[in-house]
Amino acid sequence: MTEPLLPDTSDTPANPPAPPQHWYGDVLAADGGVVRVRPIVPADADALAAFHTGLSDRTRYLRYFGPYPQISPKDMYRTTHVDYRDRVGLVAVLGTAIIGVARYELLARQGPRAAEVAFVVADEHQGRGLGSVLLEHLAGAAAENEVVAFVAEVLAENEAMITVFREAGYQLQRSRDGSEVHLEFAIDPTEALRTVRDSREAASEARSVGNLLAPRSVAVIGASPEQTRVGGAVLANLLAGGFSGPVFPVNLHRRSVRGVRAYATVSEIPDEVDLAVVAVPPAAIGAVLDDCMAKGVKGLIVLTAGFGETGAAGLAAEHDLVAAARGHGMRVVGPSALGIANTDPAVGLNATLAPVLPQRGRIGFFCQSGPLGAAILGEAAARNLGLSTFVSAGNRADVSGNDLLQYWDTAADTEVILLYLESFGNPRKFSRLARRVARGKPIVAVSSGRLAAGADMDRIVVRDLFGQAGIIQVDSISELFDCAALLACQPLPKGPRVAVVGNSAALNWLAIDAARSEGLRVHRPVTAADRGPGARPTERGVRSGQPLDPDTQSARPQERVERGTDRAGRTWGLLGVRRGSRGAGNAGSPDRPDSAGSTDRPRRSTGSTDRSRGSAGSTDRTGGSAGSTDRMGGSAGPADRSSGSVGSADRTSGSVGSADRSPGSAGSTDRTGDNTGPTDWAGDGTNSPDRTEGAVGPISQMADSAIVDGPVDLGPEATPADYREAVLAALRSDEVDAVIVVVAPPVPVPMEGFGDALRAAAAAAPGKPVLTTFVAESGIPRQLAVRTTAGAPARGSIPSYPDPERAARALARVDRYARWRDRPISPVVRPPGIDTAAAAALVEGWLAESGGRWLTDEEAVRLLGCYGIDVVEFRAVRDAEQAVAAAEELGFPVAAKATGELWRRRPDLIGVRLDLWGPDAVRQAYTDLVQICGDPLLHVQKMATKGVGCVLRVTDDPSFGSVIQFGLSGMIIDLLGDRAYRALPLTEEEATALIDAPRAAPLLSDGPGRVGVDKAALAELAQRISALFDDIPQMRELSCDPVLAAAASAEIIYARARIGPEPSRFDTGPRRLA
Repeated sequence: MTEPLLPDTSDTPANPPAPPQHWYGDVLAADGGVVRVRPIVPADADALAAFHTGLSDRTRYLRYFGPYPQISPKDMYRTTHVDYRDRVGLVAVLGTAIIGVARYELLARQGPRAAEVAFVVADEHQGRGLGSVLLEHLAGAAAENEVVAFVAEVLAENEAMITVFREAGYQLQRSRDGSEVHLEFAIDPTEALRTVRDSREAASEARSVGNLLAPRSVAVIGASPEQTRVGGAVLANLLAGGFSGPVFPVNLHRRSVRGVRAYATVSEIPDEVDLAVVAVPPAAIGAVLDDCMAKGVKGLIVLTAGFGETGAAGLAAEHDLVAAARGHGMRVVGPSALGIANTDPAVGLNATLAPVLPQRGRIGFFCQSGPLGAAILGEAAARNLGLSTFVSAGNRADVSGNDLLQYWDTAADTEVILLYLESFGNPRKFSRLARRVARGKPIVAVSSGRLAAGADMDRIVVRDLFGQAGIIQVDSISELFDCAALLACQPLPKGPRVAVVGNSAALNWLAIDAARSEGLRVHRPVTAADRGPGARPTERGVRSGQPLDPDTQSARPQERVERGTDRAGRTWGLLGVRRGSRGAGNAGSPDRPDSAGSTDRPRRSTGSTDRSRGSAGSTDRTGGSAGSTDRMGGSAGPADRSSGSVGSADRTSGSVGSADRSPGSAGSTDRTGDNTGPTDWAGDGTNSPDRTEGAVGPISQMADSAIVDGPVDLGPEATPADYREAVLAALRSDEVDAVIVVVAPPVPVPMEGFGDALRAAAAAAPGKPVLTTFVAESGIPRQLAVRTTAGAPARGSIPSYPDPERAARALARVDRYARWRDRPISPVVRPPGIDTAAAAALVEGWLAESGGRWLTDEEAVRLLGCYGIDVVEFRAVRDAEQAVAAAEELGFPVAAKATGELWRRRPDLIGVRLDLWGPDAVRQAYTDLVQICGDPLLHVQKMATKGVGCVLRVTDDPSFGSVIQFGLSGMIIDLLGDRAYRALPLTEEEATALIDAPRAAPLLSDGPGRVGVDKAALAELAQRISALFDDIPQMRELSCDPVLAAAASAEIIYARARIGPEPSRFDTGPRRLA
């Protein structure tokens, strides 16, 4: 490629400006190695001369179209002295050597700004994708300088360079003149460019982690013969783990350690070293790092503590460590790491402090905590759960969970991903990656208390953001492995319908209650005994054709909850004691003539305060009782059966706080007392985990082959054959999506037969998950394991849980994930009427004046207007006559409002006067408000359409990135914390779900005495706000409170906005490591 080599240097600055600091960055090459990209500076002259001399004749010919053995002093001066606007140069650096150069120079031609570009990469680094990386960064710099197009002249035989441009995602205009090819293309970001960038980022980061997890050789620096020391423990584990390559102990004072030849320094090792495990005191890290850099080590595992966790000085030392390592092409795991492991027999890497690794499996685990890592590995081994790879990153100074997500996304040996997180290094990127990866592989995450506490946000925020990204959030390590066992061994459920099969009535009903509380639906398949001449209805179940309750239009419950029915139709109590059975022809109880075959239990009418279901609110059907609450702590409010009001105990209206599982229900009443309900993953925005009919649904929806709402109670004398028959029948039922099996023999018996029976049933009817409480074991009991050739549990093994509640909880979480994964991917849609350039110009101007501040009311209105976000029109006034003039201009009626934040936030509205219809009313209101507030500055505002008050806010959080929240406005709602949260940017579906997510969201829909609001307008408003924060990184905070939502509008009454310097966003623009 050619470049201007003009003798005229009049436009070359003698004292070039300082290079932009944000152009410095560490990047990953295609092979996963680290390279630094930075602006060219005058001091690079000598390094550039050496770089040019080292190029082959062929490379120089392709670059300069002819022989060019040396760069002349004049050309060198021009190359190194640039203005970083019209003439820009970037270099790729490894250590102190320049290995690549990219430049652009503005073309002197009419029309949009275009620049000619030129690249050259050192011969030994060609093929690593550096040309693509340099093009990305050069285009990013050019776009900042208002360059809109690049032009390149390339020799036709230089196919490699042409390929760089073609595969970058640009739309090339190509022409040929003899032996030269002329290329021209716009550099505006497009979806194609983002797709290419993300694909290359994923591949390079995956390879980077793969290099660490599959090294060819390992050095242990600080190796010790004492296994109680860190260096001794990790060396012993490496040797015992059967690592496939050589292990080199490094010890200044010993010639051998544990019988292995030792070296005083890494540099003395005669072979190449891919990975160095560092276990030396912090004071010795600097010398060790220099030694590793000189040796060309590719990766570091720093077990040493005493860095960022100790304070500012330690954090600075940690940053210096990572910067130096990356500058020489190395990646760092740690400091304060437990280590990494790879159970692949071809690798056999145990570079951790844990003496025992779990066996080979299909689970990848990233743990941020070093000390907790050992306990996690021990728990996995105890549960007979295998891992594929394990990384404990400690302080996560370099390698993070994001890198591991990229690696596991394409790792064929990993099917389930587990995360223990204390913070997000790059929250925007984490959300983007998790959404993509979770579409193919489930992600289960424990977020420690530090995550929410450090972000000044509660667990609800973490729950909502994880649910949005498709992550299965759990609260403990035990729950993490509960979900992992199910995901690693069984298929995903196709729905929420579960059958409970067991030999213990008490445990059966515990499983049923737990399943219901988690939002699952219990279905009991019909057995041969049920169809026989002596068949009788099952407790709490109904047979197809049973009479309907005239009030509820659902089948009547049959028996008390503490009983179950065995295969012979006998009724068993909680402890398995046989009770007398009633025939199917029982006409009912003499004291309950309306009952359908039950003499024990009064039917439950709609609206009842069934305390076993956690319903909330009064049971007064007239709605006259306001404020009555259920004993279980349900929310207060009228219980009008049709109103859908907050606190209603109605089971059909979708009331907030109800225990209803029907469509539109907004919040399941969790048995733990958290009535927020599990995270909505189904896309309809409600918090209820089940959007289908209730546990006892209309009889018209029941198949002839099913009985709902009861267990298949096999009785305490059940045999393995009984289990096989019952489980197989459940799995083959079209009304069942999963089966929970309770195996609890009343006396000790050999369990192999029961295990064989369950595995045989699951294998005979595959495709539906089977879980069990198998004599209270946890994990994968040997009797339930399907073994691989290596002896590890394979897919098809049946997980066991200590109690039915944990089994039901794991199944419910996996079911919600399955429904999230089945949901079509919704795009991020930009609403029309957005002027990004105008908004950016406004913000840049304001920041140039102040550096960061809250905008005035008028400035906020101007900024929001650029994105089609309108605030109800107002005028600022300072005396009564101005107020009257403003009112006449706006048109009556108007409102008069105090402008001080104290008065705006008063719930009693003492600083507001509404519905002012004439000049006299306006004058009087002005006089009153000035007397109350003491400030002559007031706002006169048009009256908005009456509606429901809502709140939309966005904050830029250091742990989560930009987060939008929505809820209804009001002091009570604020006290209850009824807000829904989503990470930005929002897809179209996520914006809709955000509006439907709060527990009070039913108040936005049609109901008795109210007309539903325009929720689509609210969702569009959320999308416009999302676009504003996505486009303008200087946006720090926005509050629209209140937003009045009416039947055909959503109007912002008041908006506050804060701007500040642009934060470091490593998930936008050219690829780079955070």
